[in-house]
Amino acid sequence: MWKEGIIGIPTKNGEYKKVKYWVKHFDEPSEDYGINGGKISKLSLKMDGKWIANYDRGWDIKPTCKEAEMALCILLNEHN
Repeated sequence: MWKEGIIGIPTKNGEYKKVKYWVKHFDEPSEDYGINGGKISKLSLKMDGKWIANYDRGWDIKPTCKEAEMALCILLNEHN
């Protein structure tokens, strides 16, 4: 199932950075294709017009910043 949306990541000055996400997840985990052997097989993250992470059955772009790492944690928690 595909899902997309925006995650607000808090900054030090009390504002939020918008991270756009697209994620494809399944009902069952996959050791071969899922992130960390989980249910997410595809994931894209974009912030300020730049790709900050991309996973398509393997990392094409590993998380490039703390916002990408935080968004990834949120999505893993929600879908795994």
